Amino acid sequence: MSRMVIMQGNEACALAALKAGCRFYAGYPITPSSEVAETMARELPKVGGTFIQMEDEISSAAAIIGASLSGVKSMTATSGPGFSLMQEGIGYGVMTETPCVFVNVMRGGPSTGMPTKPAQGDIMQLRWGTHGDHQIIALYPSTVEEVYKYTIKAFNYAEKYRTPVFLVMDETLGHMRESFFLTDEEENPEIIQRIKDTEFSDDELFHPFDLGEDRTVAPLVGMGKTRFHVSGLVHDETGFPAGQAEVAEKMIKHLDSKIRMYSEEISIYEEYMLSDAEIVVVAFGTTARSALRAVKMARSDKIPVGLFKPVTIWPAPVSRIKKLFRSANAFIIPEMNMGQYAQELSKLNKTNKHIEMLNKINGELITPEEILDSITKVWIQLTEI
Repeated sequence: MSRMVIMQGNEACALAALKAGCRFYAGYPITPSSEVAETMARELPKVGGTFIQMEDEISSAAAIIGASLSGVKSMTATSGPGFSLMQEGIGYGVMTETPCVFVNVMRGGPSTGMPTKPAQGDIMQLRWGTHGDHQIIALYPSTVEEVYKYTIKAFNYAEKYRTPVFLVMDETLGHMRESFFLTDEEENPEIIQRIKDTEFSDDELFHPFDLGEDRTVAPLVGMGKTRFHVSGLVHDETGFPAGQAEVAEKMIKHLDSKIRMYSEEISIYEEYMLSDAEIVVVAFGTTARSALRAVKMARSDKIPVGLFKPVTIWPAPVSRIKKLFRSANAFIIPEMNMGQYAQELSKLNKTNKHIEMLNKINGELITPEEILDSITKVWIQLTEI
């Protein structure tokens, strides 16, 4: 039976993490994500978990990776400056295929930027913040209910694909309070547990990267339960460094393919009024809320416009967006940055459809009226052709 709750975005993230089985949190306080840490500090000990306030974000990333390798679902939360410091640890987590969740509540930047203002300037850092070729999974909700739902999904993806996963918010969503019905499905969600291999003896050296013949990812037994080696260096199935060209190629291709090949399964998106849309607004996070309102306002003026809202920012929902480029005549992409996602989506625009960017970088939200103005402008251009 569903029940009504009221939560702040950051609080919903923490409570959902507990529901997903998170039992270790290491972090450093930073606006606007600090309420995630505050909630975890209060609630984790109640379920036998561990909370540690680290000396900085570098150590926070290392701590959750170490805790995960010991067999515990782990998470940290930060914002732009701290997320920048975590990139080396994130790369290590990608290379060692360590399941864990990084929460990034975005604020204005670069550097210290605007700590109490919303922004969406980390979109490309989410994808390519750490060096080297790799895939990454990043989920960006737009409501507090979605924060709860997709935090659980982030932990499930981390375990299923043995990889760090990003749960992304912006300052407004992190600090927003909303009421919603916590459904039976959300109260008792599907929880993916760690894939473990029980076919080994205690005195045997475990191979943490042995895919076998038909596995997407290798099973992972917690350190302390057996012996195994982990390294950020190129390694073979044993985990020990191996610098041969063929080993390197096989390993890097695996880091790519284990996510890319399942991108359709990973991709989550929502569509509103797209069946007859000649104009498509693509928006995510808090901006999608304004975009939905603008689309409804435009529809009342008989403008055929719809909204495409990606929840999975990375990997991008490529196949669906390609179809939209073929069916619609124009696209409007509002972002609280200088057009990071728009530039990425433009690579899929093989039919050369018009793309209108609407960007805001002053710490203020993009309003429905501003998006409506862009819709009206583009519609006038289309009807004059």
